[in-house]
Amino acid sequence: MNYRTKAEYYIKGITAGAIDAAEVIAWSDEVIVAADKTEDWMVEISSCGADERLKVLGLLNTVQGTADAAELDAMLKAKGLA
Repeated sequence: MNYRTKAEYYIKGITAGAIDAAEVIAWSDEVIVAADKTEDWMVEISSCGADERLKVLGLLNTVQGTADAAELDAMLKAKGLA
């Protein structure tokens, strides 16, 4: 899965109230550990507080790439968001 697809999933989940910022922050921490090269958005999300929902949303919008529509739809359906 690419980072943009996961970012879109989290954007939709936070907006719908089904995902909280803490979940996104935990994901970002995992990405930093696994990534060959860290990107600014990873570090910035990781340093957010659980109460900084709008900041996390803004940072998710900076994730580069193209979302995989089929994979995103499957993740949203599994979460009950589609």
